[in-house]
Amino acid sequence: MAENSSLFRVADIKVRIREYEHYLVAGERDDFIHVFANIMEGRTVEQKAALSRAIVTRLVEMFPDVPAISINVRELEKATYCNRNIVEQ
Repeated sequence: MAENSSLFRVADIKVRIREYEHYLVAGERDDFIHVFANIMEGRTVEQKAALSRAIVTRLVEMFPDVPAISINVRELEKATYCNRNIVEQ
């Protein structure tokens, strides 16, 4: 999905999974997958929309019985983003 999009270097893609004990989906306690895609700024709206669609499409294929699958793409500002590697340079 993301690795096939040509928008990122594979080495830069990080995935974290979080399970929720307490949740509701449309008022029901039903299975869901929601992807929070935090990406560095610099992609077009069209690229981000294509990424969103590709990820949700693949997740629907992988998990056909999950009724709620969604994503939101958020941009990180290069000017304000910091991590350990940046600090140690």
